[in-house]
Amino acid sequence: MRSTHTSAAPRGGRRSVLAATGLVAVLALTATACDGSAEGAASDQADAAASQAAGLGDSKIQIPADLADKLEKHGIDVDKWTSGGWKDWDKDKWLSEAKDFVNPVIEGLWKPERMQSAKEANKTITTQDASSDQGVSDPEPAPVQATAEKTPYHDNAAPVGKVFFDSPDGPAVCSGTVVKDVNHPGKSNLVWTAGHCVHAGGNGGWYRNIVFVPSYNDLGKSEAQLGNATSAEVAPYGNWWADWVSTSNEWIQGGSETGGAGAAYDYSVLHVKPEQGSKSLEETVGAALDVDFSAPAATEAGTMGAWGYPAAPPYNGLQMFKCLDQPGRFSLSAALPTMYRIGCTMTGGSSGGGWFRVVDGETKLVSNTSIGPEDNTWLAGPQLGAGAESVYQHMSRTYGGR
Repeated sequence: MRSTHTSAAPRGGRRSVLAATGLVAVLALTATACDGSAEGAASDQADAAASQAAGLGDSKIQIPADLADKLEKHGIDVDKWTSGGWKDWDKDKWLSEAKDFVNPVIEGLWKPERMQSAKEANKTITTQDASSDQGVSDPEPAPVQATAEKTPYHDNAAPVGKVFFDSPDGPAVCSGTVVKDVNHPGKSNLVWTAGHCVHAGGNGGWYRNIVFVPSYNDLGKSEAQLGNATSAEVAPYGNWWADWVSTSNEWIQGGSETGGAGAAYDYSVLHVKPEQGSKSLEETVGAALDVDFSAPAATEAGTMGAWGYPAAPPYNGLQMFKCLDQPGRFSLSAALPTMYRIGCTMTGGSSGGGWFRVVDGETKLVSNTSIGPEDNTWLAGPQLGAGAESVYQHMSRTYGGR
């Protein structure tokens, strides 16, 4: 999540079926096992993850020819890249355009200790930014204390996980959600997160080594308990590398680390593939959510729930939390679409985490965490309308079947 100084910040199974069990004021994500047990699937993935994550070794990364061509076209030495050159963040060679995304798999890079070292993605806005709405925003909501999700996560919030990536400042982390692929039912490889979790905005480019880890730390173990954790304990369904990512043009062209620029368009869709294995993400995790692109008015949206892995104090990014509240309107400019705002004490690291609401008895993703204040009393997320649906449909139709 990033933060604003108003005290506002974006926060960087075999088969389980999600059901909404929330009436009016209560929203919950639950998973029911069928066609085998969720525990069995987690175990299968854990075995694969444990067997593959022994280390990087001495061999070079094998970059597919089309990705190698992209790198060469931008004057980047492919051999140096495969030998660790991805750590060079020369601004002249920082790939930034939508068509320039490159994210080859580096097996064993995201080990448990490296995941735990990742810092929250933070985008800050000032009190002046947050008060420039010219009367569009509703009154600031009362804080809602985030509550810990029940464990195991694959039984209670199976689609939720963490998004890891490398930035010029080092390993970073956000949250994300497995969403359904309307053009490839039952076999989705799509993940929803925030734009600032994949691209630096107008003054930067695509981040690197982007990976999604569903049901991260599935049993919610403490830092001490994870001291000697295996990959299977930390990533029960393995690591899923983004082989393509799309975000809004408004974020790519105008997003920024500071200020509210781009926040109303701060969303992204990842198409992922497993570091090990061949099944789709939805088949592996056993759950995925539809996306609600109706952009309902805050007064008509009903209760919303935000899920994520807050990583900034007082949290440490190891456990999943949630907040439930009635949304209000939040605007950074009268010229921009209004955003949703709810009371919530989650901090940075929850950025990109899904916001859910019940539509005709079904839980759907309706927004994602983008910004919130430095005193961590509320969160704001973009309305997902025609622009967001266009990004989603492009990803589904162009890359969904791969």
